Parts: sequence; C-alpha cells; structure tokens
Amino acid sequence: MSGEFESSVEVDRPVEEVFAYLVDGRNDPEFSPRVLEITKTPDGPTTVGTVFRSTVKDAGMKTSREFRITSLDVPRTIRWSEQSKNLITAEGGYDLEPLPDGRTRVRIFNVLEGHGLGRILLGPALRAARKDAPDFGLRIKAAVERS
Repeated sequence: MSGEFESSVEVDRPVEEVFAYLVDGRNDPEFSPRVLEITKTPDGPTTVGTVFRSTVKDAGMKTSREFRITSLDVPRTIRWSEQSKNLITAEGGYDLEPLPDGRTRVRIFNVLEGHGLGRILLGPALRAARKDAPDFGLRIKAAVERS
C-alpha cells in the first residue's frame, strides 16, 4: 500500500542556485523540522549513488533513514529512494522549472509506502504529510531564499 503527496512553490532564485541548494541533502534540516541530523557519503559533489543518512523524529519516535540519489538531471530533476527498512519508506524527488525574472518553480513529491505494521500507519502519515505539504513548500522557499 502506498500514497503520494506533493507541493509546488515559486522561489525567487535562479534554477541553478535552487538545484545546488536542494541537491545537498545536508540542507534538509533548514526546512524539515523532523530531520534532527544528516550526513553525506561520499564527500564531494552529490552524484547518482550518493547516500544521505539521517535521524528523524516522526510522531515522537526517532528513526534512522538512508536515502540514495537515483537520478540527477542538472539543473532540472533530483530523485531519491529510501534504502532503510522502516515501517514507512519514501521515494521522491524535486522537479525544477526556470521561470521569467530568474525565479524557479519547485515541485517536491514523495511516494510513501507502508511495510508490515506500517500499512496501518500509512493512512495517518499520508494525511499528515498532505496537510503539511503547502507549508513544507513554503519552508523550502524560505530556506533557499535565505541561503
């Protein structure tokens, strides 16, 4: 069982700057309060195969997450897939579209999938993610524009 949520927002920065910010997952704590810490392996530029390991807090529980970059099309798309074995896992990405006047439209999406007991928890988790999606987009916008 799975479900998707998404959000789109316009950022007042050129697409190359937005891409550079978002492709470095170590920036995630600046717009995702659930991310407590995050590391990147290997060092250097993010490429297909780069892994981000994080500790997140969802519904009062801390879990470890591992995401692998699966596809990059500079400066238009970023895709990832969760490698960790949690009750609910995610695959997703960013689509970036250059707009007039040096702005960028950012679409973020995640497909959440429940495993085992996570199938029961998926409904409430998906509802919460969908409810937060517009604010999540606005947090991304604010973080990129501050950078």
